[in-house]
Amino acid sequence: MDNFRTIDRDTPFLLPPSVDEWLPQRHLARFVVEVVEGLDLRAMTGSYRGSGSKAHHPRMLLALLIYGYATGVHSSRKLERATYDSVAFRFIAGNEHPDHDTIAVFRGCFLKQIEALFVRVLILAREMGMLSLGTVALDGTKIHANASRHSALSYEYAGKIEAQLKKEVAELLAKAEAADAADLPDGFSIPEELELREERLKKLAEARRRSRRAPPSATRGRRRSTKPQWPRAKPRSPRSDASLAESRRPRRSPARSPRIRSI
Repeated sequence: MDNFRTIDRDTPFLLPPSVDEWLPQRHLARFVVEVVEGLDLRAMTGSYRGSGSKAHHPRMLLALLIYGYATGVHSSRKLERATYDSVAFRFIAGNEHPDHDTIAVFRGCFLKQIEALFVRVLILAREMGMLSLGTVALDGTKIHANASRHSALSYEYAGKIEAQLKKEVAELLAKAEAADAADLPDGFSIPEELELREERLKKLAEARRRSRRAPPSATRGRRRSTKPQWPRAKPRSPRSDASLAESRRPRRSPARSPRIRSI
């Protein structure tokens, strides 16, 4: 007998699952969500009209961007797919899946606010004694300052730390802009690949229909065919009535000479 665990993908959950149970208590995603929950986002929420279908909350989108950029996920397409594949991103998004266009538009509309709030999150993380936030170093930056205990935590030194963090945030947002400017599917999403294939087939079929419906004048200027062109037959000259009557007469076979039989 084998000693393996049974792989069961069909049995449903007996109780509804909770995303809060999917992550450890000291996970970085929990820290990002808690800090973003304490930020003042009235400048963002006040920009929404409140009409139409319900929009994703700016707190969720902001936490999604901050955690994604801090962990090396810059593309909006990858952020959207991570809400399906990654437990941490599922926790941040509350089991929602914002579209990559929604993520890109949100970043483009509130770029300045996102940059300032991102720096604020990094400063709070540094004040709490964290050495890094994902891939962003908080205490590992090389900043020249006086080593005296009276000036080590001076306002000037804190200003240099903030300037360094602003520079790193600007670089992260620039990488996100470049990733979305390329806007290339990574091949991991089968529905996207099928949609692209169907779109290409539709364009090809439309081009064929247009070429068939094109008027004769539209074919001017095209490259001539390499097939040999046979010369057209010359038109016959009209015949006179006498020649026509002569051509219609039945022709007689010439008289044959009688054969002489040998006796």
